[in-house]
Amino acid sequence: MKSITACTMDCPDSCSLLVWKDTKGSIQIRGNPDHPFTAGFCCAKIRKLPLRLKSPHRIVHPMVRHKGDWKVISWDEALDICATKINALRKEPSSILHFHGEGAKGVLKQANKLFFSILGASRTKGSLCDAAGFIATLMDCGSRFSNDIEDLLNARQIINWGKDLDRSSVHTAALVRKAQKRGARMLTIAPYMHEGRADADSHIRIRPGTDRFLAAAVIQLLIQQDLIPKNIVARTNHWDAFCREIFSYTLKEIGDVCQVRREDIDHLFDFYVHNGPAATIVGTGLQRYLYGGENVRFINALTLLSGNLGCSGGGFYFHEHALTSLNYDWASSIARSARRALPMPMIGQVLRETDTPPISMVWVNGSNFVNQAADSINTARSFEQVPFKVVVDAFMTDTAQRADLFLPSTLMLEQEDIVASYLHHYVHYVEPVFKAPGEAKSDFWILRELGKRLTPPIVLDDKETYFRSSLDTPYLNISLEELKAAKFVRTKRERLAYQDLIFDHPDGKYRLPKALHAEPDPPEEFPFRLLSLIRKEAMHSQILPEDHKLPIDVWVSSDNTVLKEMAPEDKVWLVSILGRVLVQLHTLEGLHPKVVLARRGTWMKLGGGLNQLVEATLSDIGNGAPFYSQYVRLEKTQNHKGGAKE
Repeated sequence: MKSITACTMDCPDSCSLLVWKDTKGSIQIRGNPDHPFTAGFCCAKIRKLPLRLKSPHRIVHPMVRHKGDWKVISWDEALDICATKINALRKEPSSILHFHGEGAKGVLKQANKLFFSILGASRTKGSLCDAAGFIATLMDCGSRFSNDIEDLLNARQIINWGKDLDRSSVHTAALVRKAQKRGARMLTIAPYMHEGRADADSHIRIRPGTDRFLAAAVIQLLIQQDLIPKNIVARTNHWDAFCREIFSYTLKEIGDVCQVRREDIDHLFDFYVHNGPAATIVGTGLQRYLYGGENVRFINALTLLSGNLGCSGGGFYFHEHALTSLNYDWASSIARSARRALPMPMIGQVLRETDTPPISMVWVNGSNFVNQAADSINTARSFEQVPFKVVVDAFMTDTAQRADLFLPSTLMLEQEDIVASYLHHYVHYVEPVFKAPGEAKSDFWILRELGKRLTPPIVLDDKETYFRSSLDTPYLNISLEELKAAKFVRTKRERLAYQDLIFDHPDGKYRLPKALHAEPDPPEEFPFRLLSLIRKEAMHSQILPEDHKLPIDVWVSSDNTVLKEMAPEDKVWLVSILGRVLVQLHTLEGLHPKVVLARRGTWMKLGGGLNQLVEATLSDIGNGAPFYSQYVRLEKTQNHKGGAKE
């Protein structure tokens, strides 16, 4: 019998899934053919899920660290240990840090935040993913909405600013190809051009991190040719300051900054101005720089000023705010401002230096932050120094191996929930398909049981109460029972964002950026930008141990200067100011000559972990993580010259 459920991975596509066991007892998963967006197919990450569920490396019993080793214990023992530690810290609840990751999405995952907000624990702010672009769009529009993603089919021109469609959103890729068959053209702007670009009709290879300048160049042409309607300008604030920044560089200077030709600027201008409407897809990668938020803001401004916002076939697509499709007021009942908030990208420094009061306990769910945050070695050391650490996970990750208490979690297909997408306008009921192995429990069960043991107790309602509360929104008109029967429902959200150019700031106007910051030059010793990009078959560090390819593969362009000293397939050192990692060198046609490209997520404990080379800093806005501002060099293994901490 086939079950209908939904994907809860941290992925925009949020697929409706058919799941069943074949005659041999093997788990089969495919996209639901009856779902209007999923349309019968899903990504490679989903197809790998059965191996994660059945992996021999999966941990399914609670464990406590005992004399330097792990000891299996009962749930009663595990929860009593937690309760004793928390009760001892109740007078200083901010000495407890809750690190909530997005390893899984859903309504009940928000109960983690509710529990620790009631407790008064410290929380993190910002993110390791899309914080800079998220806040950039909020600053511009006062909210974060896009046209219905299926409106891409009405675009005549599609500008893809750096999104690897085939790895990060296979359904957006399918929509783009369908639009192309209807006559649309797609231009991709990125530091490299190869597979994973959904068959772009043309490309502009840009210097990494300089997208804001390329957008500014086209806006300069729009102003010079008097192509911005006065009614659009009237819907903005900061116009004069914005124009001063736009004209603070000549087109020639902008071309030099971006390392693009004048004909590239003209080509992009043509896409935004002629034969429209033009839709803009904004990749998350371009906001993972020091001025990542500014990159997004200038691209958004170009979309508006070229007349492609608020109309069918136009708009900009970043990540929508999925929470607007559901009601999470129940999860934010305690004012966020009343709790200490510490920047997530600086987690190693936070754990080491916070002293008012110091962090005495960390609870981690949905995250392998030791691996995923920057400066991983120092992050690991700081985490190890915290007196008591709880990790809720299914595998012994780089983070989990440093915990004092390991609580085994259920995985997707084993837990009930409701999930909304941050790409499309559907809400799904997530039906549990399989019984969890061993003693694995959901995060919700764990916290509900833990809350009963506290003094005073923290009482979480039953899950159906939270499900019903989440559906109580103007965007939905469906009961929990109806959603369970239907499996999914389309929200009543507007298909077009910001029609009539009415924005969600108090005055209804768009906010233009008032600064265009210079892009810093690379250090002399480290000439290459490190881009650690998304994988096709795994979500971030959710890689099974047997699937790790080590040494880590890295790619450089065929005209990269390092190839004068080393050859493709050589094992070499990848070096930053923080350290070095052994990698295997390959070449990739179309890659920018000042880039070293790798795929993220390999575990340090297995010999990987590229984030140990990345300095922990913050993006310009949003407390984001500017991973791609890191510079590196490559060295022969027999000729390591130092300059990095060992």
